[in-house]
Amino acid sequence: MRQKIVAGNWKMNKTRDEALALTSEIVNMVRDEVRGDVQVVVCVPFVYLTSVGKLLETQSNISLGAQNCHQKASGAFTGEISAAMLQSVGTQYVILGHSERRQYFGESNELLKDKVNIVLENGMKPIFCCGETLEQREQGIHFDLVCSQLTESLFHLTPEQFANVVIAYEPIWAIGTGKTATSDQAQEMHAKLRAHIASKYGAAVADATSILYGGSANPGNARELFGQSDVDGGLIGGASLKSRDFLDIIKSF
Repeated sequence: MRQKIVAGNWKMNKTRDEALALTSEIVNMVRDEVRGDVQVVVCVPFVYLTSVGKLLETQSNISLGAQNCHQKASGAFTGEISAAMLQSVGTQYVILGHSERRQYFGESNELLKDKVNIVLENGMKPIFCCGETLEQREQGIHFDLVCSQLTESLFHLTPEQFANVVIAYEPIWAIGTGKTATSDQAQEMHAKLRAHIASKYGAAVADATSILYGGSANPGNARELFGQSDVDGGLIGGASLKSRDFLDIIKSF
């Protein structure tokens, strides 16, 4: 059975005190309200990893996540954070290839291949993001384009390495716009991605891969989205900044 995962992506939000308060609320709510088979991840800004991580130590089904890392092991890259640094403070998951990183920072599939490698080498799990723009969907190239993102960034991995990768499908046209893919649209793309993984690694690996939905999921639509057979959870943006909304999404399975 595939792991159910709900990961909160805080993006560039919250001061330190706000971050600790939100984390404490999430820890208490998860302990009291969430069944143990759902893996919760909080992906916080780099500067809060250590302090948030300490608050998570008491809650075994909440993992610490980062939002990015550099592709090199170390060196003269002023302002950057390495995978080894993240691992050394207890990070377990790293978001890679988020649409905002691709759009604003020009991250390519080839660059993300290197980032995937370094994250896996340091014993962490990549949450690999893929998705298409509205224009690409309207052109009818969305399936091929999103599958090519997996091919170019992930399909060099061995089956054993790939087993540690989480996929997050984010229709870019639904990120921060208030628009959401219908549950049928989400299921259709997730099924395509799973079939594409199976074509490379076989049905057993594909069936074991968690594929999250990452397009403006909220408490109002999460239950229908998570009810789809190939949707294994969510990568949650804005709704993860409010503990009640985040918990209601987690409880939507």
